[in-house]
Amino acid sequence: MNTDPGRLVVLDTSVLVHLARNDKTGREIERDFSLTRRPERPLISTVVEGELFGLARYWNWGEEKVARLGELLAELVRVEAGLREIVDNYAELYAEGRRMGQGCGENDLWIAATAKATGAILLTCDKDFDWLHDRHITRHLIRYSE
Repeated sequence: MNTDPGRLVVLDTSVLVHLARNDKTGREIERDFSLTRRPERPLISTVVEGELFGLARYWNWGEEKVARLGELLAELVRVEAGLREIVDNYAELYAEGRRMGQGCGENDLWIAATAKATGAILLTCDKDFDWLHDRHITRHLIRYSE
């Protein structure tokens, strides 16, 4: 599924890790979704930004790779997790997830709340958002090729 030009997309951490690594999956994501050539720039939650730099430290990425990550993130539109609409959507998703017994990471809930508040399609490489798909957000699951 390619997303229509003009339709907002929000990127999950898993997608950005592949793009930053410029691995086979990252190149396929760029080819299939034209993220750098879309008329509207992809969105990123500030939660994802923190998670990415934390992972870069944990994985001991060198200065060059961290700089490349910074350049990649500079091309995206940062959406502050603390915006009222996102906080409200987070609260709704959190409460529903708890009632349903759905396990979902806190960062994933913030990312989903960002997608819901903006009406963007969430691009991800993991299944953490499956319970939200078609119910609260539109999630496109990208399969790993590696």
